[in-house]
Amino acid sequence: MVWAGFLFGILGSFHCVGMCGAIALALPVGKGSGLTFVAGRLLYNLGRIATYAALGLIAGLLGKSLQMAGLQQTLSIFSGVLILLLVIVPSAASGKFRKVTGLEAVLSYVQKAMGQFFQKKGTWANGVVGLLNGLLPCGFVYFALAGAISMPSVVDACLYMTLFGLGTFPLMFLLSLSGKYIQLGLRRFFTKAVPFVAACMAIMFILRGLNLGIPYVSPVLDSSTNIAGVGGQTHCAAPLK
Repeated sequence: MVWAGFLFGILGSFHCVGMCGAIALALPVGKGSGLTFVAGRLLYNLGRIATYAALGLIAGLLGKSLQMAGLQQTLSIFSGVLILLLVIVPSAASGKFRKVTGLEAVLSYVQKAMGQFFQKKGTWANGVVGLLNGLLPCGFVYFALAGAISMPSVVDACLYMTLFGLGTFPLMFLLSLSGKYIQLGLRRFFTKAVPFVAACMAIMFILRGLNLGIPYVSPVLDSSTNIAGVGGQTHCAAPLK
């Protein structure tokens, strides 16, 4: 399922164009040659990917702790249900959730910091803006993180989110260089397709956790995969494939 992160990123990049396109186009230009301009845009996108990888690491640690509690199948189903809820629940509700949990204050701080680095002219400032940009609220990133939590290991979760970021890279990099080549109609088409793609991903995660005996889609877990202490040793669950 790790490869799904890259596919998810490619499909989601059109959504990113609509949501974060203004930030990419407004990046500090700075002084120097055209190569410096391109390097700044490259650093911006690498910064985003680095943040996604870090978020994947956190999601992987959370998922691993739940897997060690013997909740591997439940976790996969939960991830699928969570993605479906993110598709169904309107954005206004997610805004209320951020206020209740205190995330709104954190995001406000991130936006303020981004504004400060937009005023700087150094090429490195683009990279910092990219790092901060990865922390901004984005439904598609939430979808990806919900999938990362159910990865069989912390490394897989980190790799999943890294591949997600790499999937968004080509289109976002081109946009940061010049957005005029991406037609508005094409952006709208893929933005409308986002919920359907996310729903398909959610169904895959739910099937994966139902233990239906379908190879690669819903493999059967052996009962011995639960954690048990035998002879002073810990036997961990074998990961889903």
